[in-house]
Amino acid sequence: MAAIKRKRRGDLSGQAKKPKRNKKDAGLPAKSSVVPEEMEEAEKDRIPGPVCKGKWKNKERILIFSSRGINFRTRHLMQDLRTLMPHSKADTKMDRKDKLFVINEVCEMKNCNKCVYFEAKKKQDLYMWLSNSPHGPSAKFLVQNIHTLAELKMTGNCLKGSRPVLSFDPIFSTPRYHPKSQPFVDHVFTFTILDNRIWFRNFQIIDEDAQLVEIGPRFVLNLIKIFQGSFGGPTLYENPHYQSPNMHRRIVRSITAAKYKEKQQVKDVQKLRKKEPKTVLPHDPTEDVFVTPAEEKPVEIQWVKPEPKVDLKARKKRIYKRQRKLKQKMNSGNAK
Repeated sequence: MAAIKRKRRGDLSGQAKKPKRNKKDAGLPAKSSVVPEEMEEAEKDRIPGPVCKGKWKNKERILIFSSRGINFRTRHLMQDLRTLMPHSKADTKMDRKDKLFVINEVCEMKNCNKCVYFEAKKKQDLYMWLSNSPHGPSAKFLVQNIHTLAELKMTGNCLKGSRPVLSFDPIFSTPRYHPKSQPFVDHVFTFTILDNRIWFRNFQIIDEDAQLVEIGPRFVLNLIKIFQGSFGGPTLYENPHYQSPNMHRRIVRSITAAKYKEKQQVKDVQKLRKKEPKTVLPHDPTEDVFVTPAEEKPVEIQWVKPEPKVDLKARKKRIYKRQRKLKQKMNSGNAK
């Protein structure tokens, strides 16, 4: 019986209940579903929504993290890159003692096939590794002239998560139809080669005339080497114009030391010249050719004796002496 009741209850619950109609509404005609003209005009002016997203085919994910010992500017630069690339992932800082091949395992755990790794050395030098994990290739750069978004405070602005137009390298591109991306292209990533370095800039596209306004961040990449594998392997290319930061600092120190030595040598020469005896040159008679004699002033004879000058200090002393003598006499008379 219980089973039969359950079935009946299920059948009753599954049936849709018809709405009750009042007797007053029975005689009235049904409401028309005609849309007013104002609604139609509003729909005409309404901007249509974005096109339905297609299938996400390019399943690329990029891992952005760093080693220990980075400064605040590098940390802000990493955060800026993560905001610009919605298909990126983050991870904890890696110990500097670990080998770089461990990063391939980290990428595999995070399900990432590309990696941007910031390596800090001596708390002042920053290196960037761009790698295609796990098979390679990979490139090592020296990062210079870093300016973050918060530091620049520029007028440009773009939609968060929008896809950029790339002018050089596709590693920074956002995959099409990515779940975290927006269906807009409103900014440009430019990688310009100048002075044997790669200059990164981010610009906003304002008008259809391709007017650009810089957003940020800024940094310069100085290529060191390109390897065949991921974070290692045989060297495919080595930059002949690259100069290590240690060598650059050494050259700067040697230049300053050379300037200091030059100043000391000039001082020593001046001291020796002062100690040397002065040579007396013979008189040249031609020196007095253009010398004109000075006019002789008439001698004035004073016939009247000048009045003696009054010494005010001596006069005051005499007055004080007289006053003291008078006081002494007065005191002696009162004592008697």
